Amino acid sequence: MSATALGASLNDKPRLSEQEKKNNHIASEQKRRQAIREGFDEIADLVPGLKGQGRSEAVVLQGATGHIRKLLADRHRLVEQARRAGLDVTEAEMDEQTMKIAGVQADIEEKARGRR
Repeated sequence: MSATALGASLNDKPRLSEQEKKNNHIASEQKRRQAIREGFDEIADLVPGLKGQGRSEAVVLQGATGHIRKLLADRHRLVEQARRAGLDVTEAEMDEQTMKIAGVQADIEEKARGRR
């Protein structure tokens, strides 16, 4: 097919009306919002204590980051215990920034346990 014939066949496609473009945009935006809602619902299902807490995205994000920090602190403690026991922990080590965050969180949890 020549370039002219190809161009002509492309021009034969009917163009979308402004209303069709608007409807397509609305449908795409609704689909995007639904995907975000489903993602937040999935996070809420995975993080302990968030299920049934309503649909506040801020609550879900705060709960998720808190849970991740706790998991990092737990991992940090386990890596340190393994290191003290003489095990090779090079595969389990985290990058320096993550280790720092995990260590701080572990310290906070230790202090909180000491106050109870």
